[in-house]
Amino acid sequence: MKQVFHQIMSSVMALLVLASTVSWTVDKHICMGKVQDISFFAHADDCGMDMEMEKSCCDDESFTVQGQDDLKISFDDFSVGQQLFLVSFVHSYFYLFENNVEEVSAFRDYAPPPLIQDVQVLHQTFLI
Repeated sequence: MKQVFHQIMSSVMALLVLASTVSWTVDKHICMGKVQDISFFAHADDCGMDMEMEKSCCDDESFTVQGQDDLKISFDDFSVGQQLFLVSFVHSYFYLFENNVEEVSAFRDYAPPPLIQDVQVLHQTFLI
């Protein structure tokens, strides 16, 4: 479950970076006040009523959404407090999943009692 969630979040973050860095251009062809065609990457098709008149009933609109060009973030751009937080967060995250649980034994410091007689041989009782 954790691995599936990790893969989904990685894919979403990759798509977010891709969408934020790509520039988008949207072209619209408007004829008589109504939108006839919208295109995201190429020029919008005209409606065929493009006549050689002084005043045309058609209009083309386009707008561009500029993507982010500068993605390189330097570690020196962070303040000292941000650097301290980042280093402590990474350190605590890596040691969060470490499995160093020792089994606590109450008898670790004590020696076993001396064996004076072998009880099984003395009473001739053996497990088969």
